Amino acid sequence: MSRYATSTCDYAGWIMAQLNWNDLQDFLAIARAGKLASAAEASGVDPTTMGRRLRRLEQTLGERLFEQTREGQIPTEAGEALLARAEAMERAASGIGDTIGKSGDAAMDSVRGTLRVAMPEGFATAFLPAHLGELADLHPRLTIDLAVTPGLLNPTKREADMAIVLSRPRAGPLIAGKLTDYALRLYASKAYLVRHGRPDTPAALARGHRLVGYVPDLLHMPELRHLDRLHPGLEPTLRSSSINAQHNLVAAGAGLGVLHCFSADNDPDLVAIFPDERITRTYWLVTHRDTHQLERVQVFRNWLLRLVRRQRGSLMPE
Repeated sequence: MSRYATSTCDYAGWIMAQLNWNDLQDFLAIARAGKLASAAEASGVDPTTMGRRLRRLEQTLGERLFEQTREGQIPTEAGEALLARAEAMERAASGIGDTIGKSGDAAMDSVRGTLRVAMPEGFATAFLPAHLGELADLHPRLTIDLAVTPGLLNPTKREADMAIVLSRPRAGPLIAGKLTDYALRLYASKAYLVRHGRPDTPAALARGHRLVGYVPDLLHMPELRHLDRLHPGLEPTLRSSSINAQHNLVAAGAGLGVLHCFSADNDPDLVAIFPDERITRTYWLVTHRDTHQLERVQVFRNWLLRLVRRQRGSLMPE
């Protein structure tokens, strides 16, 4: 007889003592998606990490939980038994929050506390502010700290609860998933074009045009080397570590610069110089695996994913 043929109470007590809840959540995701790769993508987890957690869970239980088929992962008998128990635990955990939320004023909203999110300057200042009030209205007891940083406030060291970054981290106890692609183009002000004319090719930027860009010595991420994508050897002569300062320089007619479309397209004084020369980059959403399932983290993550889907037209304009 399988070890799963025990009483519900004994089994639940044993499983809570022995297992990592993150591993159980990954197990649930695989069982529901039917494929490890699909479950990993939906959960924002690297497939290798999810596979490693599944193997750890199977080793702890001493049971094989899935059969690999051409269609994907099919639960074994032991997997079916664990699935029923894990879903019961999931419902119980959800019920605890519901019960607490119904007491006193907490019935209005159970999401509370402080959430610190590290993110790049452009996203934090030109995209998110127009929408963040929507989340604040939904969860008035949630305090949100936006930590604007060019690098990564490390969730591993608990410097931030979440981070939006330009490059997917490959090490550490982190869960990283794609948030959204976004586009950049070269822009100039109308006044600049009147004075200096409009370049007809990227190569012409090296002749008689002033470029705005990042300070090379302060540029630690290759994803920000935008001018190289337009034409090799282009160098800015008006430089700033701040993308907002670069935007203001371009808008003032000081030079041409590569800017976020979600920012520059809303400025009526700016013109996209080579509309077909779009530079595509990616934002990644990163959390620590131990805090990934905190209610405030999940609320912000789910809201943000819905937001970028709604705003895809501004993030990735045609």
